[in-house]
Amino acid sequence: METRQQKSDCKASEQPLVDRSHKVNTEGVGSVIANWVEEEQPRARLSRYGAGQMSTAELLGICLVSGVPGEDAVQLARRLLSEFGGIGGVLSAPLHHLLKVRGVGLAKATQIKAIQELAARDAETDLIQSQKFTDPGAVGAYLRKRMGSLPHEAFACLFLNAKHELLGFEVLFRGSIDRTHVHAREVLKRGLELNAAAVIVSHNHPSGNAEPSQADIALTRSLSDLLDQVEIRLLDHVIVGAGGWVSLHSRGLI
Repeated sequence: METRQQKSDCKASEQPLVDRSHKVNTEGVGSVIANWVEEEQPRARLSRYGAGQMSTAELLGICLVSGVPGEDAVQLARRLLSEFGGIGGVLSAPLHHLLKVRGVGLAKATQIKAIQELAARDAETDLIQSQKFTDPGAVGAYLRKRMGSLPHEAFACLFLNAKHELLGFEVLFRGSIDRTHVHAREVLKRGLELNAAAVIVSHNHPSGNAEPSQADIALTRSLSDLLDQVEIRLLDHVIVGAGGWVSLHSRGLI
């Protein structure tokens, strides 16, 4: 006759064994990446295969570090990409727009803006090293990263020497650019102070549409005429928006 202890041992032996060393990728366990199978975790995959083999959502998830209750970092990244229309929209989104997204606090929002700024500085370094200031494509790509996502209108200049090497990038105005005479005078003054031989001007359209208006074209022509009087050449006027950029030089408007 079995004792009570023997029955208890027998009952325990009938329970299915669970391999607790194997973590299962499921939303049911807190929706955290730490619960994924280890070799499927984004950091492990990046280490093993390289960043080029990762999806955009996985890379953004790594940068976000953590998710929110019921949603891991990669799922949060997918939602951000969907809401803002891709990685460009996420990075260029103003800080206050990011903060309106569920699960995005100040820490995550500032991480995203820091990534955007690092990308802009990398583009700036490439442009300076390549000295392609006469290449509208290279200049437009840089200026879009630098100014395309600004929530307000801004007017900036790339001042160049006689060899078309960069003397400085400066944002001269913020706000409406309708007062063209003020812009022309200030650009001229700063160009003379830096002993510039050429200048590329740029402004952004916060609406996202970079197509030039008649006022933009009029500003470009009056500025070109004024700078010509002191032998400073206006190389281009590049208009940027979140969705792209337009070179007035390439359009034959300078």
